Formats: sequence, C-alpha cells, structure tokens
Amino acid sequence: MARKNAGSVVTPGLMMWLGVAAIIVLLDQLSKITLSRLIEYGHSEAVTSFFNLVMVYNKGAAFSFLADQQGWQRYFFAVISIAASLLIVWMLRRNPAQKLFCWALSLILGGAIGNLIDRLAYGHVIDFLDVHIAGWHWPAFNIADSAITIGAVLFVLDEFRRVNR
Repeated sequence: MARKNAGSVVTPGLMMWLGVAAIIVLLDQLSKITLSRLIEYGHSEAVTSFFNLVMVYNKGAAFSFLADQQGWQRYFFAVISIAASLLIVWMLRRNPAQKLFCWALSLILGGAIGNLIDRLAYGHVIDFLDVHIAGWHWPAFNIADSAITIGAVLFVLDEFRRVNR
C-alpha cells in the first residue's frame, strides 16, 4: 500500500527552489575563485567606460557595514545568514507553488549562502564588480549580492501583486 509522504522534509517543489539557490551558489563561488586567480587584491581591470573588475574584500555587510570592527562581525553575519537561510527554506517548503515569491526567496537564499561560504572560509566576502559613473563608484559587489538584490526586488513585486488582488 502506497503512503503519501506528508511528513517529508524535502518535497519536489522545495527541491526545485533549492536547486535555483544551488545554481546561484555555484555561479557565485566559481566567479569568485576564477577572478581571485585573475586579479590581485586591490587591483582593477577596466572592462567598459562604466564597469571594472576589481578584487576587494569586505569584512562587513552591505556597503561595508561594520567592516572596521575587530572580527566579531564575521560570526555575527554568519549566524544571521544561517538563521535567514533556515527561515527561507521553511518558507519555501510551505509555499512551493507561489512562483514569484519562491524565485525571490531562492535568489536571496543562494546569495546568502554564497556570501556565508566566503565568511566562513576566508573571514571576508570577495567582491569584484565595480560600476561607476562620472568618477562615482558604487560599492563593489558580487553575484551573491546581485542575487540578493534581485530577490529583494522580486519579493517587493510579489507583495505589491498580492496586495492588489
């Protein structure tokens, strides 16, 4: 007699969204490894008139928040990443059919794990994308940061869509 596996932790819907997150982690880590071998720390390579590849390390969070601290922030941000990742997996498991919502959460999850790996392995996050206009540079970022940002935008769009129903 076949039983429905209602108590399973990993469902097919969840697996798809975890797969999206895993692809983000893979792309993020491969890009960081590759560019770390091509560009020395502190150096910059111009790609276009508004975009450079750079090699910088961020010991803090977004916009180098708390980067000037004595090292405790590494563990603080690691704990936050782990807690957020667990919450996101729980939310994905409960709502696998909500496509835009799950895309948003999967991108955020992949980005959080990508940067978590850096924090645990190196004590800092590797950033290498540098966008600039008229001498003003956006803080350097990476694929994980991009995924988190895109995920946050999708999350807001999903909320607007939900409110307008």
